[in-house]
Amino acid sequence: MAETDAAPSLFLGRAGDDDVTLRLDRANRHGVVAGATGTGKTITLQIMAQGFAEAGVPVFCADVKGDLSGVSQPGQPSEKILARGRGMGLNMTPKAPPVVFWDLYGQKGHPIRATVSDVGPLLLARMLELNDVQEGVLTVAFHVADSEGLLLLDLDDLRSLLTYVAENADRIGREVGHVAPASIAAIQRALLSLEKQGGKGFFGEPALRLEDMIRTNLSGQGQVNVLAADRLMNSPRLYAAFLLWLLSELFEQLPEIGDPDKPRLVFFFDEAHLLFRDTPRPLLEKVEQVVRLIRSKGVGVYFVTQNPADIPDSVLAQLGNRIQHALRAYTPAEQRGLKAASESFRPNPEFDTAEAIQALGVGEALVSTLDAKGAPTVVARTAIRPPVSRMGPATDAERASVMAQSPVRGTYDTALDRESAHEVLTARAAAAQAETDRAEASEAQAKADAAAAKARDKAEREADREAARQTRARAPTRRASNRQSAGEAFTKSMLRSVGSTLGRELLRGVLGGLKRR
Repeated sequence: MAETDAAPSLFLGRAGDDDVTLRLDRANRHGVVAGATGTGKTITLQIMAQGFAEAGVPVFCADVKGDLSGVSQPGQPSEKILARGRGMGLNMTPKAPPVVFWDLYGQKGHPIRATVSDVGPLLLARMLELNDVQEGVLTVAFHVADSEGLLLLDLDDLRSLLTYVAENADRIGREVGHVAPASIAAIQRALLSLEKQGGKGFFGEPALRLEDMIRTNLSGQGQVNVLAADRLMNSPRLYAAFLLWLLSELFEQLPEIGDPDKPRLVFFFDEAHLLFRDTPRPLLEKVEQVVRLIRSKGVGVYFVTQNPADIPDSVLAQLGNRIQHALRAYTPAEQRGLKAASESFRPNPEFDTAEAIQALGVGEALVSTLDAKGAPTVVARTAIRPPVSRMGPATDAERASVMAQSPVRGTYDTALDRESAHEVLTARAAAAQAETDRAEASEAQAKADAAAAKARDKAEREADREAARQTRARAPTRRASNRQSAGEAFTKSMLRSVGSTLGRELLRGVLGGLKRR
């Protein structure tokens, strides 16, 4: 509703004769833009982005369908749009805010990169869809990298680290707990899957500097950062984890400033249900913490989703500014969502909120924003203002022209590959292999030398034996003498004499016996 003071505000539309605005000094209290497909959420996001930019507030938003890229071009409104704008008292002069296109894949915008260390094990486990045990092993790997001074910049670094952890699992297990080879293998497979989805280009350097997003031009207009997300949406976990990483970086790097007159940055999280689908409790707690505390850093977070019921109550309760486009309620689940959406508003006695949500036309919304005291205003059925930038996508030539004039042109377009864990561990492995090769070569040489010495000894012994045989063969042989010695002659003579006498005696005995008989 119309504000009673002159605080700077963003004009959203009209509810009857009243202006519906969003106070800039309450814009860091976060918000939600909800509604079924085709009810006008993208146009609302566009007019909010342009309104913040004109107020000097930088914006980050994801272009899920490609339509939001038209914010970079002055509009060409139809007569109907012009009449609607004039009816709201608007100057419908076509214009566009300063826009910088970004793309994780580097095709439709400047590449966005982050190092593996910056993302950390919790978000990386979310990207890789790891279970609790695998996430624990990944955490151990990060601990090893920190302990040994290994830089984790890209996926090659992480792969090499995991291989190193597997090869030293016994030693590491004694220090920090068991590391299962099966978990290492599962993480390696998940990394391969992430790489096939195009995630490899996201990890590396030069890493994104937040100051390149949080900037204004010479005219004082905030920069609108548009992330090309049409292809990224094919990898919803990567998309959700990336946006959460960016939000976490803002939370960790920006200083506290309390409640400023206007936000330092407004962050639109489109397709927000992807962030909370199957979210493990530790990650959900991190989201809650970031959303709760980041407003004191001057950052407003606006979730864009089909139904507020997609957002956990603990997060939804922190979203003070609400824009609800039409919802349909054909199923019991949709009816429950409709009821929850209607009950989240401060009632307006002039209409039933639940019925009004179902009856809204395209370009209409129920709006409740925070007043000067931070309390939600009564919900108002609002005709959303038309944009003065183009409704619809920019052409490839227009996108290229915007990128050619970008203030970060050339800063991120070429990847860097400095020495990190992959190179260090590869060098270590090469040195260890070289040492092993030297030891094996030395051992083989020693064995060869021993074998050669043994062969020489054997050859020398064979040579000595052969020489001895040849020496014996050459020595003269002594002939045996035929002459008898005196002793031999005497012995032979005696034996002949004895034999003759004995023979005669035997003969006489025999003959004598015969004679007697």
